[in-house]
Amino acid sequence: MRKNYQKQMPLMITSIDHPHAQELEGISQILDDNPIIYEWVLQDLTRNVIHINSGAEGMSAEQVLRAAIIKQMEGYSYEELAFHLLDSVCYRGFCRIGIVHKGFQKSALCNNIKAITPETWEAINRILVAYGENKGIEKGKQVRIDCTVVSSNIHQPTDSSLLWDCVRVLTRTLGQINERFDEIDIPYSDHSKRAKRRMLGVMNAKSKKTRKKQYKDLLKVTHKTLKYVHNAVSLLEGCSFRNLSLSTTAHGIAEELKRVLQLTYRVIDQTIRRVIHGESVSSSEKIVSIFEPHTDIIVKDRRDTFYGHKVCLTGGASNLITDCLILDGNPADTELSNQMFDRHKEIYGHYPLKAALDGGFASKPNLTSAKGKGIKDVCFAKKRGLEEEEMCRSTWVYKRLRRFRAGIESGISWLKRCFGLSRCMWKSLPSFHSYVWASIVSANLLTLARKGFSVT
Repeated sequence: MRKNYQKQMPLMITSIDHPHAQELEGISQILDDNPIIYEWVLQDLTRNVIHINSGAEGMSAEQVLRAAIIKQMEGYSYEELAFHLLDSVCYRGFCRIGIVHKGFQKSALCNNIKAITPETWEAINRILVAYGENKGIEKGKQVRIDCTVVSSNIHQPTDSSLLWDCVRVLTRTLGQINERFDEIDIPYSDHSKRAKRRMLGVMNAKSKKTRKKQYKDLLKVTHKTLKYVHNAVSLLEGCSFRNLSLSTTAHGIAEELKRVLQLTYRVIDQTIRRVIHGESVSSSEKIVSIFEPHTDIIVKDRRDTFYGHKVCLTGGASNLITDCLILDGNPADTELSNQMFDRHKEIYGHYPLKAALDGGFASKPNLTSAKGKGIKDVCFAKKRGLEEEEMCRSTWVYKRLRRFRAGIESGISWLKRCFGLSRCMWKSLPSFHSYVWASIVSANLLTLARKGFSVT
């Protein structure tokens, strides 16, 4: 049975004299001051539950949210989180578990934490921003905006490694089908080792001719594996099983095979175009992972290439992250300033009076648009043909805002070093969004607690 709060707290140690314990106490007070947060989390946890008042007693919404915050703050894996919630008196008290409780398994923690949707995380962040405004921590009158990249949890992509991924994943699934279903016997040959040898041959090839030869054989192996998979899909869809459960499982495996087949054909297509025919394939057409196919190719300043998603952040003087926009593709920064200002108005009800942005946002149309929204001073870190007097009321104001903008760099660095924002460890695009928002919410809670605004 799901519930929002613990009805009665077990015997607990009331307080621990340590700075981190005091921070957790401050975060706890903030969450308790905004109980609507628990209601939203409860709705996510019970979305597909018909009878929420029946069944075994699981984690409460309060416990799930607090466990997620601990995970992001400390950078724990689910296994480490399960251990620390069992071992640490401080964390058990923060998560309202109690001393005598047996704790939670890593699978329960994973399933419950990932059930919180990105929309809920974003709504929680807006509640925290409003809470900070009410307490006087962040009025939203002065903002700084910058972009960064959050990487997906994938290996360095090459066409040869992607083809090998396809062969080994499909072959492994074929073996699992034969083991699981007595009614089906799929004839296939395991070409995984051969595919791996060809992949290593491509990596170590000393000439283009040798590399192309290795690629051709790797493509041949991949096509052979695809034939086995097409046969497996036909057998899964056409076979009648003993019970409904097996039939449902077979249908799910068939759909998963179809999904991987589509990705494999995309990898084959881009390999043939790039390697065999020497064509240039645009980044929007490329696939860089069959495990995280949503991953974008982000080229930054024509130097570094990242594989993940571009994220635009808005921060204030308090280092509170007031807004976050996770983008599709790699749009230019110049296309984002108006959208970020409009989102700021949606959050606060007004545009900021002063704004400091990275040089990539600088353009005459963006400056004109910002001034038209009533933003008095707009500072771009790089002028790009604009005069200081055009952007701000004086040179002194421009220099002050330019120094102020540098604070968002430290905020981004803090998020990446301490809250795992450099690399998303959760699988799928919705989980990617949830991970980013969970990191931001955890950072904002810690900022509010450290500012001492949790005491009403």
